[in-house]
Amino acid sequence: MIREIIGSIFLIASMFVMGVSVLGLYRLKYTLNRMHTLALIDTLGTAFLMIGLMIMGLNLFHILKLFLVVVFFWLTSPVSNHLIAKAEVLTNLNLKERMKEK
Repeated sequence: MIREIIGSIFLIASMFVMGVSVLGLYRLKYTLNRMHTLALIDTLGTAFLMIGLMIMGLNLFHILKLFLVVVFFWLTSPVSNHLIAKAEVLTNLNLKERMKEK
């Protein structure tokens, strides 16, 4: 009973983080700001989701597989987001004008 409640709290937190990130994706106009919101989905949203599923899991093999998914996402997502952001900075000619405060 308690395990299901704690797992549900993590799943609801995951849905909240993902919902706010999707809202930020549509509200923000600059590419790097949008990438930041998508990085939140990749790391925090997925971590909450997998932790909630690990708490609700009954089989140790199932829990270990979900843990490996979290480790894989946490190792690959920041690297891929960094490379995409670097490509945006190198190819955007109007970057300095967009970064000025108005």
